[in-house]
Amino acid sequence: MQYHPIRLLLLDFDGTLVDTRRANARAYIQTLAEVGIHIDEQTYLTRYFGMRCNEFMTTMGITDPAERERLRLRKIALYPSYFDTLRLNEPLWAFCRQFRQEGGRVWIVSTGSRANIDNVMHHLHLEGGIDGILSGLEIERPKPAPDCFQEVMRREGCLPCETLIFEDSAVGIAAAAASGAPYYRVRFED
Repeated sequence: MQYHPIRLLLLDFDGTLVDTRRANARAYIQTLAEVGIHIDEQTYLTRYFGMRCNEFMTTMGITDPAERERLRLRKIALYPSYFDTLRLNEPLWAFCRQFRQEGGRVWIVSTGSRANIDNVMHHLHLEGGIDGILSGLEIERPKPAPDCFQEVMRREGCLPCETLIFEDSAVGIAAAAASGAPYYRVRFED
């Protein structure tokens, strides 16, 4: 058996690197309330957190693509007003910083929107701490398909056995397992 050192860390963003659950929930709740759809925070968190925006909006009965896009942009605009609820996964972030100092590469691989990720990264002063971001709209088949992880491995020239994935959700874990790379499940304590 040949040894392959880990050269690449792939991090899910929402719920893994940053606990964004409450901020996402509250921004969606406010956005949907503006069009007469009411959902509570617990329902969003247990049923819909981690779902792509278009899929979530469709599930909520919003089928018109123009209206879904308008509401997606509204949610992005509201999101920063709830950043007081964000929590950085400090141990994971410290591990990633040390890994990069030793020559490793670190990417965020998320189904979330790039605008939301960038806003949170800026708010928490995390810019420059990673090597790349692959967000939801850049991949045709979202998690649980392994495509997002496999694409970053391809870009970085790494094998699955040279990659370690950090994930929190069931769909993310399924995607990580299907990618062939080892993975670690992250859980934020409430």
